[in-house]
Amino acid sequence: MRPWQSPIHPAIACTPIQTSTVLQVRHSSHSPMGTPPAKARKKVTLATLQSLYNKNEPITMITAHDFPSAHVADHAGMDMVLVGDSLAMVALGMEDTSEVLLEEMIMHCRSVARATRSAFIVGDLPMGSYEVSPEQAVESSIRLVKQGRCHAIKLEGGAGMAPTIAAITRAGIPVLAHIGLTPQRQNALGGFRVQGKSVASALAILADALAVQEAGAFGVVLEAIPAPVADFVTKKLKIPTIGIGAGAGCSGQVLVQTDMLGNFPPGRYLPKFVKKYGDVWSEALKAIETYKDEVKQRSYPLGEYTYPMKMEEVEEFERVVKRMERTDEREGDL
Repeated sequence: MRPWQSPIHPAIACTPIQTSTVLQVRHSSHSPMGTPPAKARKKVTLATLQSLYNKNEPITMITAHDFPSAHVADHAGMDMVLVGDSLAMVALGMEDTSEVLLEEMIMHCRSVARATRSAFIVGDLPMGSYEVSPEQAVESSIRLVKQGRCHAIKLEGGAGMAPTIAAITRAGIPVLAHIGLTPQRQNALGGFRVQGKSVASALAILADALAVQEAGAFGVVLEAIPAPVADFVTKKLKIPTIGIGAGAGCSGQVLVQTDMLGNFPPGRYLPKFVKKYGDVWSEALKAIETYKDEVKQRSYPLGEYTYPMKMEEVEEFERVVKRMERTDEREGDL
């Protein structure tokens, strides 16, 4: 049997693809992948997050950097999706977060927003887009909301950034603060080091947390802080804390999706606080190697993966081509 003589009915060309319990028609691998979750959720808002905080129900947050990663995060029911500047490394292959530009963050935020129907989207202000002045920060934040379609922005810094946070919130844009280990300032911190391990450092973190709260931040990320310090800070605040390497006492947690999925080759360094919930690298490698082997063996694509054609049409097509070839030969002899 020839490849095109598949016994599958021709209607296979427009058979709906099953995705969970939602059907979508795909005519090309280049068509949009988006479908709403099977069970629609209410849109997560600041009021939703505040309600979770008031009920002492942990807030779930994860990073996403493009349509597929945001799509799965939203389907999984995450409360918040962070378009973190960590995409500099995990999506763009840069050395650290300081390299990524505001324009690049906006592009990735737009991609995430297209996939997200329920989760609350927070976009990172990258290094160089907010430190010069509160006015610069407001302008950059407006771009992330208008062009990137984020619901809020995140910026790094404590008491020193309080005037900037206040200016952004006055412009009507919610701000998630970020203190403790602030990756954009890793050179000033002497590298990616745990913060708050001494009394003086822990007191500085508490002061930063109170300052960003007073400035109007709706929440604050606590990164790489000893659990007892993060727990104490959380109890002293009236806004949610989102921990990353800060223990279970925070109001919620965030992880970099690429890290927790295991979407990287063996040997890559992971911070102590990262738990691998999957092994996407191995699964993807196995699938691609199998695809490569089947292509080499010509066992793919056959049968169900081809579009059928009626045999009489095939035979007529071949007869027409042969007539055309004979005509061309005769004309060439003249």
